[in-house]
Amino acid sequence: GRAAGVALGAAAVLTALGVPLGLLWAAVAPDTPVVKTAEGAVYAQPQPEQPIAADGWFSLLGLGFGVLAALALWVLLRRRRGPVGLLAGAAGGLGAALVAWQVGRRVGLSAYERLLATAPDGQAFTKPADLRAGGLHRLFDLLPLPYGNLLLPAFGAAVTYTLLAGWSRWPSLRPEPEPDLSWAYAVPAGVGPQVSSGPADSPAPTAAPEPPAPGAAGSPRG
Repeated sequence: GRAAGVALGAAAVLTALGVPLGLLWAAVAPDTPVVKTAEGAVYAQPQPEQPIAADGWFSLLGLGFGVLAALALWVLLRRRRGPVGLLAGAAGGLGAALVAWQVGRRVGLSAYERLLATAPDGQAFTKPADLRAGGLHRLFDLLPLPYGNLLLPAFGAAVTYTLLAGWSRWPSLRPEPEPDLSWAYAVPAGVGPQVSSGPADSPAPTAAPEPPAPGAAGSPRG
């Protein structure tokens, strides 16, 4: 139960971080120039690059967000490393992507809709950034499923967390105390050079007398 609570809490925090992620995406993604016509707004250029740039920025920011989220979970939840951190990163990355998409695409959307409704035909203005390579697809018209670059934050978090687990030096993935190897370097008593414990100024032992030189005179005979 506690592990599930930690996973849900971490996923909720990552999902909430989708708000600044969406604001950042809206700030860096370019708006697309359009022209008002009787049928609605059309692109001012035949093949504009701005929608592709908006998808590219969202992909890069989302992938980077997933990598940073996995690193944060690995460091902050070090005692919950394993499936809990992996699930929290994947679920939080997916939630953050959905929040970032909805927040980012709504920046300037009200002004665009107002111009679309009131501007005369032929007036040029800009359309805020939106995704074309990602979104929600309804499975059997019931369950909305994300696809495309909305999955990149969860993908980046899952891959990064898995790599960190694979490179971990601890089998349990959690920090463990280092083994005490001091006993392996201890020298047993009686092994190795011995140092005399006597006083430093004790006299040295007397040397043995030298043998007589060859040819020396023997003792006198009676």
